[in-house]
Amino acid sequence: MTNNKSPKIHVGIMSSRIIHFVLNDFYELRQNHKSYKGLQEVKMESDKIIFDNNSFDRLDFISEIITNTFDLKEVVIGKNFHWQQTETQRFEGEISFITENSTITAINTIPVENYLKSVISSEMSATSSLELLKAHAVISRSWLISQISKPKKTSQTEFEHKEEGKLVKWYDHDDHVNFDVCADDHCQRYQGVTRETTSTVAEAIRQTSGEVLTYKGEICDARFSKSCGGVTELYENCWDNTPHPYLARVVDAVSESKVYGDLSQEKNAIAWIKSTDENSFCNTHDTQVLSEILNNYDQTTHDFYRWKTEYSQMELKQLIEEKTHLVFGDILDLLPIERGVSGRLVLLKIVGSKRTLVIGKELEIRRTLSKTHLYSSAFYVDKVVPRGSLIPSKFILYGAGWGHGVGLCQIGAAVMAHIGYGYKEILLHYYIGAKLSSNYGKVNE
Repeated sequence: MTNNKSPKIHVGIMSSRIIHFVLNDFYELRQNHKSYKGLQEVKMESDKIIFDNNSFDRLDFISEIITNTFDLKEVVIGKNFHWQQTETQRFEGEISFITENSTITAINTIPVENYLKSVISSEMSATSSLELLKAHAVISRSWLISQISKPKKTSQTEFEHKEEGKLVKWYDHDDHVNFDVCADDHCQRYQGVTRETTSTVAEAIRQTSGEVLTYKGEICDARFSKSCGGVTELYENCWDNTPHPYLARVVDAVSESKVYGDLSQEKNAIAWIKSTDENSFCNTHDTQVLSEILNNYDQTTHDFYRWKTEYSQMELKQLIEEKTHLVFGDILDLLPIERGVSGRLVLLKIVGSKRTLVIGKELEIRRTLSKTHLYSSAFYVDKVVPRGSLIPSKFILYGAGWGHGVGLCQIGAAVMAHIGYGYKEILLHYYIGAKLSSNYGKVNE
């Protein structure tokens, strides 16, 4: 980090043994001081990067013009999620190639405010309302600065606790030894200038320039998800056991009169998931609002507030054994062990005819019970057991929300903006006790 108004960051875009890219303007290669433009290729050979018939340890294509662009081909987006796909993406700024884990990694260097212009057009739609875009600019900036300001401790993304009959995992972005953040949902969606941007996006960035959320002098780790399903979850129920007071339980409505009590209790959680509270901000099917805030690949999902998934015995058995690499035999039951404050499962017991295992946290549950990810871990299970049998023939999962549910609810925030809430009201609704600070959270000198 620097003390400049808009510090530069380094974003890891993709990794492969061969990368094709297009320099749309002239760039200078720092390593040989030559200028290049047009279609290019880098490939990995003997732990070196081969480019222009020479081998390099790294390549840095630099330009003094920040608006110069380059294209990267076959970039994977939505990795391991149900919308995974590849596309050609265009970026401003500079591009470097380094070697990592026997592959080549492409890294984009760009000022924070230019990065944010892309992030809020990638996470949401560039046609969103100004107040929603301002809110998202602040939380994206807060999350970014909070992550890269922390000391780098590990490149680990997966954390695991094992004991007899129990496996608890949680997943987070890693500290990325060679760059600050990655470009996919594991950090924040960053797709360069591929997504159409607008003057409203630029205005949202300008009006909030340098603004971050802080809590007791520290920049907030401002998490967010697509749809909380009506109630937000605690940080510690999804990641490490460190409470973040500003990431607390929030009812996504003007009041919480419709919530069915303590949702960590099974009876209340089931009643809540069965309900469709008309007062929940994120309970909307307004196509105008949704088209403003969801990119085209997100709009294929219509049932994010309440949803249903069905598995036959064979489908569920194969899925669980494939994901856990363990033999369970017939699946006899899926039993809730612990729920969070939003009704999301933190621990789930899988009961098989040959093995029983408790799994958690929420993302591990979602990954185990889906080829990609369940929309959320806020669900209850109905079983269909044929007469005369002890083995269920079908499992029906009824669920609420889309994502981990911690922090800002993007659908809910969009609705709030649509009905007249300002961005500060939106932010302080979702981040309890936080406040807005300027100049990237630094004290003005």
